[in-house]
This record gives sequence, structure tokens and C-alpha cells, in this order.
Amino acid sequence: MAYWLLKTEPKNYSYFDLERDGSTVWDGVNNALALKHLRTMLPGDLALIYHTGKERQIIGVAEIVSQPYVDPVLNEIKRVVVDVRAVRKVFQPINLGQIKQDGKFRDFDLLRLPRLSVVPVSELYWQYLLKLTNTN
Repeated sequence: MAYWLLKTEPKNYSYFDLERDGSTVWDGVNNALALKHLRTMLPGDLALIYHTGKERQIIGVAEIVSQPYVDPVLNEIKRVVVDVRAVRKVFQPINLGQIKQDGKFRDFDLLRLPRLSVVPVSELYWQYLLKLTNTN
């Protein structure tokens, strides 16, 4: 199992929209490295949902429920999507400032590559982030 962080602009599609819908196609990814990460996702992988914009915080947990496949809207071989489903809202959202202040996250791609919309999360970071959000 792999762990991820998926960024979304909450005014466009928030974690609460995902909870309401139950599942969705995770699309709109353009960056080559983010698309590479999407291509390695497998059903059963877990992802932290991170609200961008003014919120800048981890708000929920989702599960990858499909293999990557060609974006059905764009129908371009290079553009892939995955299906995700809501798992749970975190108990204590953690914002970007808190993550930046914690020296344990020095090498976290969320901080190193801030424009990347799909970020791998090591198991160590995953467990620590769940602890910080009081979510297990």
C-alpha cells in the first residue's frame, strides 16, 4: 500500500463534496510529475485530502479505488485519472504552517515541491500526520 496527498481547491471540489458524493474521478492533474505519481497508484492506496487556497490544510482521508486510466473527458493517453472514495474527515485539521514549523517534515515533498498537486507520503510521514490530526 502506498500513501499520497491530493490537493484540491475547496471552492471547486472540497473533501465535503467527496463525502457527499461518496466517490469521484480525481482529474484535472496537468503536471508531468503529478501524472507520474497518479500512474503508480493502486486500489487500496490511501490519500490525505489537502485543501489549497486560503485553507491550506489536511482535511480528510480518501482511498484510491481504481487503477489509473485515461481521462475519459480529455481522451489523451498522457492524461490519467483515478477514482477515489471518501474514508473519513480528520479529527483535527493540520495546516501548512504547522507542517512547516515541524522539523520532521524537512524532506516532505509538500514543502519541497509546493506546486505539486499529487504528493507521495512516506509511511513515517503518514503515521505522524495521522497522529497530528488525531486520526487513526
